[in-house]
This record gives sequence, structure tokens and C-alpha cells, in this order.
Amino acid sequence: MNPSLWWWALPVLLLPILWHRRKREQDRAGPLATARFLPKSEPLQRRIWRWREPLLLLRRCLLLLALIALLADPVLPWRGATVLVAPGSAPGLVEREARAAGMQEAPRLTLPGRDALAWLHAHEREFQADARLLVVGDVPMPAVLPRFRHEVILRSAPVPAAAPERHVAVFSTRLETWRRLFGALDGLRVVIDARPDARTGLVVWDLPEAPPAGLRAPLWWVTDAGAFPELANAPRLKGMRYADSPRGRLWHNAAWPPSDAEAARTLVADWQRLHHGPMPWTAPAQVLAPDAAAPMRPASGALRAWLALLLVVLFALERMATHVRRR
Repeated sequence: MNPSLWWWALPVLLLPILWHRRKREQDRAGPLATARFLPKSEPLQRRIWRWREPLLLLRRCLLLLALIALLADPVLPWRGATVLVAPGSAPGLVEREARAAGMQEAPRLTLPGRDALAWLHAHEREFQADARLLVVGDVPMPAVLPRFRHEVILRSAPVPAAAPERHVAVFSTRLETWRRLFGALDGLRVVIDARPDARTGLVVWDLPEAPPAGLRAPLWWVTDAGAFPELANAPRLKGMRYADSPRGRLWHNAAWPPSDAEAARTLVADWQRLHHGPMPWTAPAQVLAPDAAAPMRPASGALRAWLALLLVVLFALERMATHVRRR
């Protein structure tokens, strides 16, 4: 549901107005010596509409307005030209690209994550219509060319990444063979845990018996399928069986551990590619022209905290005013 559709609920503000302008009937009695000689007439009833407690009415209307605004999640375009800096970018690179783009005076904004284009899609509504945007740093290349309603200058530069760390727990009588396998890897740091914990991403089960019921991990390498009933009818891929179980995803190959370096490299490559996914490529430097027909993403919720605070304050004031009126 589009949050902006909540603005159609503004007619709800008529409810407290109608409640406060309710009918009041007043009977006035005056002393008379006698009504004997007065002409007979039918009693008349006067209906008077009056405003009651205007300050309380104002608080209730503002309370409903703040609630609708909170649900609609509005965004005010308050940012101008900005230099968006991806994490890990060298300060010299940022200043050099800002001068080249003529944005020396533009404020710098360090992004919370590497995917600058995804962040910009979520926060584009915060920028003014004529704002120019410069994105500097190691930005992943998207699958399709992104479209924005602002001019976006992308000046990307790859940052050397540290070797990823993987935690592995090995249960085997051939522990040294598995240690040599993981120790010979290039570009990957493998830590063999004595006991599996929350960081353990792979369990190597090279034993004929079934593992403990409470032992779990995202991925298992299994050499004996008899201990895992899920592998009985599991499909095959490149000679390897795979299946999902309550313990985690299972990979099985009776020929493990690999007997040669080529088989070991293939197994580790499949581990990285199929389970962790490929490392993203850095997007090329380019200028994305503004596209007035680019779809606008949902609001980023920048004003939500302030509107929630305002809603709490108005609710407290309304309750206090109602309590004082009843006393």
C-alpha cells in the first residue's frame, strides 16, 4: 500500500468538529403571578449550535492530523547538492572528484553501506528538484542501469578488500587432511573452530554416526549419507547431492575429502559461488542523466521519529485537558 494514500483520510478531522458542535437545549423559567389571562400557545424549542472547549477541539484535530501524517510518512526535500561518499573511500579521492565536478562547497555525506545506489533510491525524495549528486567510492555494479530524477555523477574506485573470513567446524578422524585443505586456500581465511558457535558457517561431518540433535549450521559437508535421511532421494549436481534439513543445507560426496589440488579448488569455488554468492563488481564511472519518468521509491521515514514524538505530546495534552474538564 502506498503510504501517501493515507492523506485521503483527512475528512476524519470533521469528527471532533461535529462532536464539539453538538446540540444544546436550554430551558429558561421566569416567575409569573398567574398565567390565567395569557393567551394559549404551544411551547417553542430553540436549538443553539455552539463551540465548546475550542482549545480541546484544536488539540484533538491536531492529534488526528499528526496520526494521518505519521501513517502517510511525508518527506520534505531539504537536501541540496551533495557528495555521497561510500565507506572506505580515500579523502583525497573524494576532494579531487568534488573539485572536478564543481562541487567543492557541497556537503559530504558518508553512507551507511557500500550500496550507494540502493541508498539513493530510498532517500531520493529528500533532495531538492535541482540538486546535483556526486557518488564517490567503491559502488557495486547494479544488474540494470539505475534511473533517478536527479543528475547523478558516479565516480567509482575499487577498494582492495580484505580476504573474507569463514568459520568451519570439522568432525573427522582425518582432521589433518581437512586442515591442509583449508590451509592451502588463497584469498580466503578459514578459521577452524574447536566448538561450533554462532559464527560457524560450515560443519564438515566426516563420521559414520549421526550428529547431535542440537548441532546446526547454515551448510554441512557430509561424507557418509547414511546418517542423514534427507539425502536418500536428494538431487545431484556435478556428482554432489544436496538437500535441506532442520540442521541446515546438506552437501554430500563420498569422495571427500578431495584427493588432489584441482578437486579441492573446485569444491571451495562451489562453496563460495553457490553458498555465499559471487563478489560484486565495481560499477564503472559514468553520469546518469535525470529521468523525469523514473519511478519514485517509497519514503525513507526521515520524519517518522519527529511525527511520532509530536503524536505522543498531543495525546498527553489532550488527555490532560479532558481530565481537567471533567473535574
